[in-house]
Amino acid sequence: MGILNLFSKGKKESLDKGLNKTRENFFAKITKAVIGKSQVDSQLLDSLEEILVSSDVGVKTTLKIIHRIEERVKKDKYVKSSDLKKILREEIAFLLSENPSPFDFSTTSSDKNPFVILVVGVNGVGKTTTIGKLSYQLKKSGKKVLLGAADTFRAAAVEQLTIWSKRVDVPIVSMGTGADPASVAFETIKTAIAQQSDVVIIDTAGRLHNKVGLMNELTKIKRVIQKAIPEAPNEILLVLDASTGQNAIEQCKQFTAATNVTSLVLTKLDGTAKGGVVIGISDEFNIPVKFIGVGEKMEDLQVFDKNQFVESLFNENNPF
Repeated sequence: MGILNLFSKGKKESLDKGLNKTRENFFAKITKAVIGKSQVDSQLLDSLEEILVSSDVGVKTTLKIIHRIEERVKKDKYVKSSDLKKILREEIAFLLSENPSPFDFSTTSSDKNPFVILVVGVNGVGKTTTIGKLSYQLKKSGKKVLLGAADTFRAAAVEQLTIWSKRVDVPIVSMGTGADPASVAFETIKTAIAQQSDVVIIDTAGRLHNKVGLMNELTKIKRVIQKAIPEAPNEILLVLDASTGQNAIEQCKQFTAATNVTSLVLTKLDGTAKGGVVIGISDEFNIPVKFIGVGEKMEDLQVFDKNQFVESLFNENNPF
């Protein structure tokens, strides 16, 4: 079974449910804004700008959307307010980064080398849970997965990852709390090569994102990994909590400034009305959102499909 099919097939219902709070909040405000309006004018655009910002789309991305709609209004001369939904849908889809597949396993240069994923992010964003769900689904797709517990500063982090490894029945390399994170990462890679693992997922410390020491540590981990596999890590996956809204954008700024983040995971979309942050982050950083978390079940970690996301956000059951 293909990885993309595994993560995507039959998940539309969960996605619709997961975006329900965002959709209801978003459309309730827009419905109120268009009442009594026959066309898209400056006043309506001002209201739309306020709605997008309050939905955590972000100021930069909001201004970009408003500017593009203004250009369309100028070009078409007269745009009915009833057309706003269609225009907004098209503009949001345009801004979302393409994600052709969750992982490109062909980037591993040798059949003997595993595909290495380094997972980064601050504590509390759902990093360990994401690793567990990702491991489960990769294993289900036929991949041989190995975990590395390199978040050694918190006993709870090592314990939680160990619990997940047992729960999804995948092996783990752990040297306990207080061990050198780079040493754990190197041992994980050596073990993966010896055991001919397909995928290695290494957890890293989730201390405050503005700590220089943490970023130096990530650099050290990468350097040590590359001694064993020069092209590794194949992915640096940043996990962000969508429910934190603008704070997630700030975390993304800090991590992308310090390390080469290649893809994003946005968790906890089902528990927030701030799902607009997906749009802002995707546009502002031009880094693909590869996965989104829309529920508690293993299968609720989904591949991010921009077309399905926009379709769910603009569900016809929630008209203006």
